[in-house]
Amino acid sequence: MRIVLDANVLLAGFGTHGLCEALVSVCLESHELVLSQHVLTETRRYLTTKFKVPAARADEIISFLREHAEIVKPVEVQADACRDPNDLAVLGTAVAGRASVLVSGDKDRLVLKEHAGIPILTPRACYERRQHGRGKKASAFTP
Repeated sequence: MRIVLDANVLLAGFGTHGLCEALVSVCLESHELVLSQHVLTETRRYLTTKFKVPAARADEIISFLREHAEIVKPVEVQADACRDPNDLAVLGTAVAGRASVLVSGDKDRLVLKEHAGIPILTPRACYERRQHGRGKKASAFTP
């Protein structure tokens, strides 16, 4: 599966222990992680400001993500596609990357439920779908 994790999921995945950390690991091990420069820039900015991660460590995380993800250029998305204009690049990343799912904790994205046929799920919903799908195929997410 091709999966876009937005910055808030990546932040929780690298900045805390728990569900998002496990989800990032599973995506890196068993799926194709798709990101954009926009998502990486946002992730780095919040790692250093909100999570107080030293800049050198934040750079290591971003380099790691660059090495293990496909980096795409977001397609242009119509301004009225969502409430927050900052979300347009994330939606565009999912479309450009031909993502199977966009995983986000952002309420403005989640309220959409899908964009261009791509489901938008919370980390919990993504994890639960993955667990449900394990009976069918080891690393599958069920639709």
